[in-house]
Amino acid sequence: MWKQWLTALFLVIVAVGGALVWNKIDTGADDEQASPSSASAVDTVFPEQDTVRDEVNAVGSLKAVDAVELTTEVSGRVVEINLGAGRRVEKGDLLVRLDDRQAVANLRVIESGLSDARRQLERATQLRANNSVSQAQVDELRTAVDVALAEREAARVRLDNHRIVAPFTGVVGLSDLSVGAYVTPGTVITSLDATDRMELSFSVPERFLGQVTLGQVVRGQSPAWPDDRFQGELVELGTRISELSRSLPVRALIDNADGRLRPGQFMSASLTLREREALVIPEQAVLIRGDDKYVFVADDGVARRTEVTLGSRMPGLVEVASGISASDEVIITGQDRLSSGDRIKVKDEQNAIPENRFQASGS
Repeated sequence: MWKQWLTALFLVIVAVGGALVWNKIDTGADDEQASPSSASAVDTVFPEQDTVRDEVNAVGSLKAVDAVELTTEVSGRVVEINLGAGRRVEKGDLLVRLDDRQAVANLRVIESGLSDARRQLERATQLRANNSVSQAQVDELRTAVDVALAEREAARVRLDNHRIVAPFTGVVGLSDLSVGAYVTPGTVITSLDATDRMELSFSVPERFLGQVTLGQVVRGQSPAWPDDRFQGELVELGTRISELSRSLPVRALIDNADGRLRPGQFMSASLTLREREALVIPEQAVLIRGDDKYVFVADDGVARRTEVTLGSRMPGLVEVASGISASDEVIITGQDRLSSGDRIKVKDEQNAIPENRFQASGS
């Protein structure tokens, strides 16, 4: 009886073992069939050579290179106005004229006295040749002529003070002046700004002091024109570091030939310290874990983790100083779910991210 039980137990063990072996073989076959389909789908790009800039960003304010408030030096009634807010005037253009009739009359009187003094000096000089007059009388008349010349020059200045002209080429500001108004010395007539080039004042952190030099490119952006970049150059460096902000005040000249920028306007500034050619990749390709920065590179259908050293950043892009070459196929999607050695399948070119400026590769 017990032999029959042993025989039955042996048969059960053999049957169970065979089932396990068959199941393992079948599972292995299924795994082999399933492995190609389990590869992660990714997009890739090749690094590109591009111009990279080391920049310092700051904020500043604009002012005109030449800016004045025009005032009058004499009292008088306004008889002529050639103003207009926003109007461009040339150097020497007449802007305002005061009643100058009295000044003109005074000048004529002095000119008449000068003519008489010259005639007397000429007659005395002729008589002196015959010793009819003394040298002292001639010298006295010559002094009278010199005094009359000085008085005429003073009268001309007083007459010119009734005329307010543009001291330089620029744009006229607002004015509340009217014809017939009486003005006194010091009365502000209007403002005048030279706006062809604007002065942008901002500060550079102290740690960049050794890299800042005159002539470096400055790019400005204004909230009023968010889609435009205004370009200029660094023209002045401050002589003292601010103890409060630990920064150096600097000034740049920004081109403004179209007159869109105005004095007092806020502007963000980007100072280019250095330009160079370097490899860049989309910023989204870079993964950061603590102090480690790395990307995944497609290598014969397998993802390979590669440590990289990053440099300057641009909108959507980052410089790779070391770690990869231009021939490395960098993974830009799905890399956050990858481990080094995972199988991958590169998507077709049509599936590349539309916003990316790089051309995605496919297989």
